[in-house]
Amino acid sequence: MNMTTERSVFYISDGTAITAEVLGHAVLSQFPVGTNSVTLPFVENVQRAQAVKAQINALCQKSGVRPLVFFSIVTPEVREIILQSDGFCQDIVQALVAPLQQELGVAPAPEAHRTHGLTANNLGKYDARIAAIDYALAHDDGISLRGMDDAQVILLGVSRCGKTPTSLYLAMQFGVRAANYPFIADDMDNLKLPTALRPYQHKLFGLTIDPERLAAIRQERAENSRYASLRQCRLEVGEVEALFRTHQIRYLNSTNYSVEEIATKILDIMGLTRRMF
Repeated sequence: MNMTTERSVFYISDGTAITAEVLGHAVLSQFPVGTNSVTLPFVENVQRAQAVKAQINALCQKSGVRPLVFFSIVTPEVREIILQSDGFCQDIVQALVAPLQQELGVAPAPEAHRTHGLTANNLGKYDARIAAIDYALAHDDGISLRGMDDAQVILLGVSRCGKTPTSLYLAMQFGVRAANYPFIADDMDNLKLPTALRPYQHKLFGLTIDPERLAAIRQERAENSRYASLRQCRLEVGEVEALFRTHQIRYLNSTNYSVEEIATKILDIMGLTRRMF
C-alpha cells in the first residue's frame, strides 16, 4: 500500500462531471491526503476516452503512483476504456445501481446527461432555477425592495458577511428566491429594520460574522480604511446582532462555514424545501 500524503485525482464523466466531483470529494474528505485534481467532463466517445486513458497512464508513469479515478460513464465501450487505464478506478454510479436494481426489481435504463442535462422532464425545474437566479440578482444588496412577496428568504447583515454568495447559491443550487439587504456604516447611529421589510418578518434571516474575520475580508477590498477597521467592524456587528435579537430574527454566524453550509443551514432553519436539479 502506498502511504503517500498526496495523490492525483481524476473526475471523469460523459456529462458535466459535477456528480463525480461531489461524490469523489465527499469520499476523499475522510482521508488525510492531499490531492491534485483534474476534471474531465463530456468523455462521450471512444476517441476522447482513449486520450483520457493516455493522460492517466502518463501521469502514473511519471509519478510512480496510481492516480485515483472517480468516473460516471453510461456507454459500455467508453467506460471499459477508462477501466483499462492504470488508475485506481471507481465507477461511482454503478456501485449503487446493482443493489438498487435488486431492491426495486426494475432494470436500469442508462441515459447520458440525465443527471444534470436539460430534458423534457426537468425543463420546468430548470426554468424555476433561472427565475430564482434572476430574482437574486435583481434583489441583491437592497437594489430593490419591490416584489418581496415573491421572496422565500430575505438575508440581512453587514457588508461582506456573505449575503450575496449565499443568495446566489440558494438560487443556483436549490431554485430558492433569495433577496438580501445590507446594513451599512451610515445606518449604525440609528439602526432600524426598514419599514418595507417589516411585513416579511417570517422571511427574514440574519447573517453575522466575527469582527476579526470581517476586518480581514474588508482589508482586501479597502486596505487601511475606516470601513475595514476592527473598531468599525465590532461596532457594526454588535449593532446588527442587537437588532436581530430585538426583532427575534433568526441568524447565523457565518465565520466558520462555507457558502454551501450556510445555504443548507438556512434551508433547514427556515423549513424551506430543497429542490434538486
